[in-house]
Order: sequence, then C-alpha cells, then structure tokens
Amino acid sequence: MFFEDSSRTHTSFEMAERKLGLTVIPFDSAHSSVNKGETLYDTSLIMDAVGVDIEVIRHSQNEYYRDLIHPKDNQNLDIGIINAGDGSGQHPSQCLLDMMTIHEHFDHFENLKVAIVGDITNSRVARSNMELLTKLGAKVYFSGPEYWYDHSFDKYGEYKELDELLPEMDILMLLRVQHERHSGDPNESKFDAESYHEKYGINQRRYDQLKEDAIIMHPGPINHDVELAGKLVEAPKSMFYRQMQNGVFMRMAMIEAVLRGRKLGGLR
Repeated sequence: MFFEDSSRTHTSFEMAERKLGLTVIPFDSAHSSVNKGETLYDTSLIMDAVGVDIEVIRHSQNEYYRDLIHPKDNQNLDIGIINAGDGSGQHPSQCLLDMMTIHEHFDHFENLKVAIVGDITNSRVARSNMELLTKLGAKVYFSGPEYWYDHSFDKYGEYKELDELLPEMDILMLLRVQHERHSGDPNESKFDAESYHEKYGINQRRYDQLKEDAIIMHPGPINHDVELAGKLVEAPKSMFYRQMQNGVFMRMAMIEAVLRGRKLGGLR
C-alpha cells in the first residue's frame, strides 16, 4: 500500500512477493477509499478481514505504523506490517539491502569510513543507515548543505566538507534532495542544481580521488548531474544497480521472516 510515489521499492517488493509464490493484491491509493476519509487503520482492518497476511506500506506520515500496532480504540487488527518508508522517519528495507551490498563488497563493517552526503535532515534512508552503521562498527561522516543537516546527528558522526572527506572514505552514500518535504522551508529557494553539483556532487574529478576499492551508493532516484554525474551512474565504483538487485533478495528474506514469525507467535 504505497501512499507516496515509488519505483524501486514498490517493484522490488512485488518481485520479491512473486518469487516467493505469494498472491499480490493490487492497491491503488489514488483510487482507494482513503480519499473518501477512510483511515489507514480501517483500510488495514479491511485487508485483514479479506485474508491479507502482510501489508507493505509506504506513507508520508512519520511512524504511521504506531497507529496500526497500538491503536487507541480498537485491538482487532491481526496482520503483518512491513514499513516501506515512513515520511522522513525510517526506511528499514533500504537500510538492510545497503548493508547486504556493503558486506558483499568489503566482507565486514568494522572501521569502514562512510560519508552520507546530501539532504540528510529529510532523508529516512540517512536515519536508518547512520543508526545501523554505527552499531555495526563503521565510522560515519556527513556532508551536504548545512541548512539540511540536523546537529542531533552529531552523536552518529562528524560533519565535514565533502572534498575533505573524499580521499579517506570507503563508501559514499549519496542522497537526493527531498524537494517534496521542503514545504514551508525557506532554504528550498536556495537550491540550484548546478551549484549543488559543483559543491556536493560527484563529478569525474572527485571520483578519481576515491580509494581504489571505494564504492558509491544511492537509494534512488538519481538526479543526473546533481548528486552524481550522469556518466558515472554505471561506473565501476557505482553500486546503484547492485543495490536494486540485492533489494529483491533482502525483501524476500524480510517477507519470509514476518510470515514465519506470525506462524510461530503472532509477530507483526
């Protein structure tokens, strides 16, 4: 149930479900009763009633799932829930597929140096990854426009200018500027694609400064010649397409885990 636009996550989850032999129920939020005032809880209750085992949900509301797991008035919902992204909160499946991609390449996490670059404040991918990377022993750094950096993230890593970080980084995690989350943000008017690419984008000069075995990651969609030069999207260090491939396998594992957990003891 996707209430925000998605290509990679939506397609990846659907492919994972089909590879597992599951029946996929189509849901189009634009033509659902949510537009008539139906709550997400009531929509989920309907899915439960008709026999749906798992809902994969993306929603613009941070922590939308709390209303489903701990509803105030009703306790009738019994359905598995996988968070496919909640507002600017968390993106668990992207985080796990990123960890899979990193481990495939380096075979470890301890002391890897990771730079998360871009619109960090508004990125659910950044939040999920900075938390898990630090738990796994990696060293996290941040770069990007300071007005889109929240200093509460300082507990996870240090903010530095991009060019200062490049030669020592093992991993660059590039983030798209989240224009859709900038409503009322006066800093949105400061954005200029060409200027952003010049200061924070990875061009050929910056690419050439990276370590021999360094990798570049991006959750997508990539804005060519903004976060990353278009000619580098398929460069040897770019893991963009590998991330998408791994996304199918990781999401298959997540779905299987939820299904098994529900059989064993009602895991949501």
